[in-house]
Amino acid sequence: IVRPNSNPWMRCAVSDFNNWQRLRSEFLESLVMALDSIRSHKLRSGLTLLGILIGVFSIIVVMTVLRVLDDNAASSLSQLGPHAFTVKRSPPFVFKGPSRSNRFWERKEITMKMGERLRERAELPLSVGMEDGFSSGVVRSRYAETNPDVNLRGVTPEIFSSRSWNIDGGRALTAADVDSARLVCVLGAGLAKRVFPNSQAVGDRITFEGLAYRVVGVLESKGKTLDDDQDNFMLVPLTTGLQRYSGYRRSINLLVQATGEVEYEDTVEEVRGLMRQLRKTPSGEEDDFEIVSNDILMKQFREVTFAVRAGIGLISSIALLAAGIGIMNIMLISVTERTKEIGLRRAIGARKSMVLSQFIMEAIILCLIGGIGGVVLGVASGNILSFVFKSPIVFPVDWMFYGLGICTLVGVVFGAYPAFKAANIDPIDALRHE
Repeated sequence: IVRPNSNPWMRCAVSDFNNWQRLRSEFLESLVMALDSIRSHKLRSGLTLLGILIGVFSIIVVMTVLRVLDDNAASSLSQLGPHAFTVKRSPPFVFKGPSRSNRFWERKEITMKMGERLRERAELPLSVGMEDGFSSGVVRSRYAETNPDVNLRGVTPEIFSSRSWNIDGGRALTAADVDSARLVCVLGAGLAKRVFPNSQAVGDRITFEGLAYRVVGVLESKGKTLDDDQDNFMLVPLTTGLQRYSGYRRSINLLVQATGEVEYEDTVEEVRGLMRQLRKTPSGEEDDFEIVSNDILMKQFREVTFAVRAGIGLISSIALLAAGIGIMNIMLISVTERTKEIGLRRAIGARKSMVLSQFIMEAIILCLIGGIGGVVLGVASGNILSFVFKSPIVFPVDWMFYGLGICTLVGVVFGAYPAFKAANIDPIDALRHE
């Protein structure tokens, strides 16, 4: 029989087990005492954690709203088909003042002839399409009319595959429609349903700004994103639109589709080089056109929302700082009120570490209760937007953990001084305290 004390390894294991048991019991005791203290001062504790709740709520609600907007923007901005990009005269968003915006508008227009020459010379693209937006107005049929918000777009046949537009009824526009500038159109699904509520749209006629068009096709529905109806437009041959609105200075957009992901970058570079030749851009000067893809659009959108995140983060940090100072103040008051209790605990054998852990635990619990409340309210409030857009509910799990982690840090930092002060109270002086 080997006695425990005769084996050094056994003695070490027993000592470690005893230490772990002691730490566990001290932790549970500190936790119970912290909860009892919070429960006995409900009003004071509630007012203290309110500041934490507001700070965390402001962070979580904004991050939830931005996630909802981000998800909707991904589907709204990503209207190009796979491996497709657009060549435009100016960028889709300009955020650096009117002088920079004017510089883009001073660039030469991209013309239909330029697009045709690019199509002839380019070897890598699967297709090169052209499009332009001409006007917004009222569409009328013999059954109904719309609000003056229907977009008229001129396109070439290649645009349908570049934008992943599928035909639900009838046919798409053809090269013959473009060559002959025919008065035909393809309607978005929502528009077709409004102007032909109880009949077939294909083969019937509509009017737009006094000009009659024959409907040859209807697109499949794309739905709504960011409260914008993606089916509220009509497509006509690009040449028809250019003839109808010939008095306006126009610059069309070129939609290029690569054959695959591997060839995408080479296709972009080939198109960039050909466009510089067609526009006679001097060597060494920057491009006088923009190449825009889904990734670039989303990158610009996130650059805009980054400023919002930074601003809200700064405001929330100030709120959390103020809440942390409030917690420190309340904890100092609590230490003063419980001086005799602390002295009694020290007198019957409580170590400094036990008193220290009790008060730090109390500060952390206050912060976490406020943080959990802020997370729940923030996620619930932020997802109101998802119900408006009829999109899936968003849970910003990363920011939920960040928020709770920040709460814990605030509790440790601002609870440390009151806890240190409580742990270093002299037991004799504390017992004499009135």
